[in-house]
Amino acid sequence: MLWLMRFSGFFSAAMLLILLSPSLQSFHPAEAIRSSHLDAVLRLPLQAPPLSFRRAAPFRNADKCASNRTSIPENTSVCDPSLVHVAITLDVEYLRGSIAAVHSILQHSQCPENIFFHFLVSETNLQSLVKSTFPQLNFKVYYFDPEIVRNLISTSVRQALEQPLNYARNYLADLLESCVGRVIYLDSDLVVVDDIAKLWSTSLGSRTIGAPEYCHANFTKYFTAGFWSDARFAGAFVGRRPCYFNTGVMVIDLVRWRKHGYSRRIERWMEIQKSDRIYELGSLPPFLLVFAGHVWPIEHRWNQHGLGGDNVKGSCRDLHAGPVSLLHWSGSGKPWLRLDSRRPCPLDALWAPYDLYGHSQ
Repeated sequence: MLWLMRFSGFFSAAMLLILLSPSLQSFHPAEAIRSSHLDAVLRLPLQAPPLSFRRAAPFRNADKCASNRTSIPENTSVCDPSLVHVAITLDVEYLRGSIAAVHSILQHSQCPENIFFHFLVSETNLQSLVKSTFPQLNFKVYYFDPEIVRNLISTSVRQALEQPLNYARNYLADLLESCVGRVIYLDSDLVVVDDIAKLWSTSLGSRTIGAPEYCHANFTKYFTAGFWSDARFAGAFVGRRPCYFNTGVMVIDLVRWRKHGYSRRIERWMEIQKSDRIYELGSLPPFLLVFAGHVWPIEHRWNQHGLGGDNVKGSCRDLHAGPVSLLHWSGSGKPWLRLDSRRPCPLDALWAPYDLYGHSQ
């Protein structure tokens, strides 16, 4: 526990120093930013947020990798067939988590230079900050217009679930280049402790998405009593064996997604929610309505979720039984906030080594 307290003290001091330091210099936005409707449309403010991260250590491909890259990231084509594609959102509130997630992926990858990151943003210019933290990173930044979903979002049990960027994953097939046929979508509150290429190579069979399923969970609780009592809505699951799955870790076949128009199917359920109030949990239920019962099951090791239990209420979580490849702090408690407050849960110590928050060195 002594070393854990030292971690906490370090991060608290780092946060104080950042608050007292001048704001970072403004940077020009990334040329690669795209809109879901129009390319070359950029509506990001030029001022970067007053945050800074230490530069990550260099990362290189192992000798066995199919492609040992010597070019700088800007010269890496997003259409290169040897790439592993990973999509993550970036926003100021969860930026510390996103940076830690990227850091963890690079540290555990045999071929880190073969990973291409697709960062989804809505309000702030974070491209320069990512570049300074990971100078060799292959990535592009994509602008997701909040207005696309603002009129579709309903109130939820937590205000954080109502943020438009939570819905950007619904539009990955539109945002990413058409040559990208598959992508791994990851939330910002997790770390990967295994080679992500293993997840990438997972077969999806005839399914559009793959994710760890939890068929023992009480599936009915994700929808209101009014939903289950109305045959028009509950009938959506007829002929299916729906199981809960966490949308924070998904492997998505974008070719099938585009072919079957799943973005519009999700939007249709969000429209019904606005008029009939059939669920309470934000962006998850529409995914369940469209895909539950049609998900390719991935090993549970790839989403040890629920670690964000609120320790103030005495609900620190333990790991599920079995091997672990990904740790996910889904829930209201985030490890960086608990570490800074010096009231961490025990498992938050597993997130801390990937944290790069603080002054650049």
